[in-house]
Amino acid sequence: MSTETILIGEIVGTALLILLGDGVVAAVVLAKSKAQDSGWIVITFGWGMAVAMAVYAVGHYSGAHLNPAVTLGLWANSGDGGADIWKYVLGQFIGAMIGAILVFLSYLPHWQPTQDPGTKLAVFSTGPAIRNPVANLITEIVGTFVLVFGVLAIGDHFSEGVVGNTELASAFSVGIAPLLVGFLVFSIGLSLGGPTGYAINPARDLGPRIIHALLPIPGKGGSDWSYAWIPVVGPIIGGILGGLVFKGLYPIGG
Repeated sequence: MSTETILIGEIVGTALLILLGDGVVAAVVLAKSKAQDSGWIVITFGWGMAVAMAVYAVGHYSGAHLNPAVTLGLWANSGDGGADIWKYVLGQFIGAMIGAILVFLSYLPHWQPTQDPGTKLAVFSTGPAIRNPVANLITEIVGTFVLVFGVLAIGDHFSEGVVGNTELASAFSVGIAPLLVGFLVFSIGLSLGGPTGYAINPARDLGPRIIHALLPIPGKGGSDWSYAWIPVVGPIIGGILGGLVFKGLYPIGG
């Protein structure tokens, strides 16, 4: 794939991911939203569907990594595409920031009546339920490990070697796999999202956090930069470990 195809695909896909993902958080937590207080399951299901729709939208164009941890995990697993990593990551961060701006604009009248600055930050980025850097880091590592390991397992499940037919494997991979990845994210959110809000994606957290710091959001507080390294470092470690462990258990061509 060309540099332009990767960049545009990852920008569009990640922007859609954040628009729908951060959008469901805004719907649930911002004042006077019709979905206010509809709960954690709405948020986790909304995020899962956001991932699925974004993968459907751009999977054909860039492979729809949409996440630096996934990009690094796939590289760790296969050893291929190292020269393209920067293209994916750049597109992901640009897309995440665009998506965050679109969420801000979509909920423009709701920022003022929302009183708590922490609630406004929660629309853009994650934060711990109990602030414990070591424990929070472990949670993000484990969650992202499950994500990358699961993505590789889903892809392997629909490989030609398993399905037994090239055309059928391709149809399953394009038609069903993105939805299953969305359900994977839904499952991670339900089971592992409670401690940290399951960033499991450095671009998803840091890009919108930067936008939160820059936008003129009425009554906003700080962007919690002391915590910001955890949803970046944790997912990177977890993603690489997920790729390496899957490779160790199921060697390519083995």
